[in-house]
Amino acid sequence: MGAAPKQQISPADRIAEFRQNFARAEAEVAKVIVGHREVIRKVLTALFAGGHVLIEGVPGLGKTLLVKTAAEALGLSFKRIQFTPDLMPSDIIGTQVLTETDGRREFSFKTGPIFAHMVLGDEINRATPKTQSAVLEAMEERQVTVFGTTYKLEPPFFVLATQNPIELEGTYPLPEAQMDRFLFKVVIGAPKPDELREILNRTTGASTYQPEPVFEPHEAPGKIEELKHLVREVLVAEPLERYVISIIAAVTPGGPGASPEVSQYLRFGPSPRGAQALLLCAKVNALLDGRASVSYDDVNDAIIPSLRHRLLRNFQAEAENVTPESILEQALKRIKRSA
Repeated sequence: MGAAPKQQISPADRIAEFRQNFARAEAEVAKVIVGHREVIRKVLTALFAGGHVLIEGVPGLGKTLLVKTAAEALGLSFKRIQFTPDLMPSDIIGTQVLTETDGRREFSFKTGPIFAHMVLGDEINRATPKTQSAVLEAMEERQVTVFGTTYKLEPPFFVLATQNPIELEGTYPLPEAQMDRFLFKVVIGAPKPDELREILNRTTGASTYQPEPVFEPHEAPGKIEELKHLVREVLVAEPLERYVISIIAAVTPGGPGASPEVSQYLRFGPSPRGAQALLLCAKVNALLDGRASVSYDDVNDAIIPSLRHRLLRNFQAEAENVTPESILEQALKRIKRSA
């Protein structure tokens, strides 16, 4: 007798499974990270959308702990890279080393810390541009090239980088090309008084908090790839596509519908990657709300983290302390929704 046919899972059950796994991951990360619920959701949203995340915040707010905990909660392999001015590209991607086997000498490739499912680039703006560029190919192509040989990175592959906005001495600002490769830029603020009290209780007491993996390590990569594929299947109606296009045009100097503030304060607007980030994260938002199609609110929720790092301000904007967030909020008020 032949094998029984594999039972098909209905779209509603697939959406329910996505919501359940996402909620479990959120809850497990929240066991360790106090507060920052919106930050946790945005980081996980970007990961299930298949993108990388830039996390900005002052020291001591738990940026590194957040990334490490997310990897543990999802059951993924994790590597941490501490970026410093003397870090070399080979320290990240690996290098060829001379080995001897049975009396024969030959070169073999020794992998660097970039070969993991989730890679934390701690204080990425402290490395030189040459070293920062070593991460570019990995982030975009999911591969690295060493001495002309290409090595694939096993999916899923996520880079989560942190940077400190206040200690700028001895730092190298990320080039626009590298900033554009981050799906989201998430900003972590200071904890509220009650959250600070809970942090003190957890970190100075005898109890320890450890997340339970949502997926077993051997099945985690395959499960996450399945959920990422489900995100791609979410439908986007034509009016929503036009809405996303109008948002990008509204914050592009010289673009149709661009406001006077945009032309006054911006040198460049978002690239097509900005539109892609908006749609992908809107699709995740739709699934989290139990829907198979994107709504306007799904898009609006993703605008700030998707586009804030893609707006290149001019000197006037920096002198007048005009933030990318305020420019986006003003531009959004001018955009009309299609029926």
